[in-house]
Amino acid sequence: MPTIAVTGHMDLTEATVPLVSAALRDLLADHPAAGLVGVSCVAAGADSLFAEAVVAVGGRLVLVIPSRDYRARKVKPEQAEQFDRLVAAAHEVITMPLERADRAAYEAAGKELLRRADRLVAVWDGSPPSGKGGTADVVRAARDAGLPVDVVWPEGAARG
Repeated sequence: MPTIAVTGHMDLTEATVPLVSAALRDLLADHPAAGLVGVSCVAAGADSLFAEAVVAVGGRLVLVIPSRDYRARKVKPEQAEQFDRLVAAAHEVITMPLERADRAAYEAAGKELLRRADRLVAVWDGSPPSGKGGTADVVRAARDAGLPVDVVWPEGAARG
């Protein structure tokens, strides 16, 4: 049973969303739905698109919430319905034992994602790290741990 975690950019442009969604669906189609487990922090952008794709193919969704205050502090009103729907669809929800959604919480959540994963999907434009706990850091940690990394960045994709 493959367990695939995701990391990726939150600031995808509107035109990039369908490109990334299609690429994620194609990638997940290579895995039997009955045994698929997808692990996501369910942030806006790549994380939520991946979680949606896991649910759509019938896989089991595991969510790692970075902190106790994550929904209240970080989920924007326009993202709340999707966030709540994915939490309700999840087979397991792990909330990191941290009070505040900050770099330390994101770094801890990234480590938990990798601890659970057999491989990592990175919706990543290849840009260098911009701070602890970001996409490039999670990719580097996965590679350092010997986890296979599938980079998803379709032609025409952009960040806003």
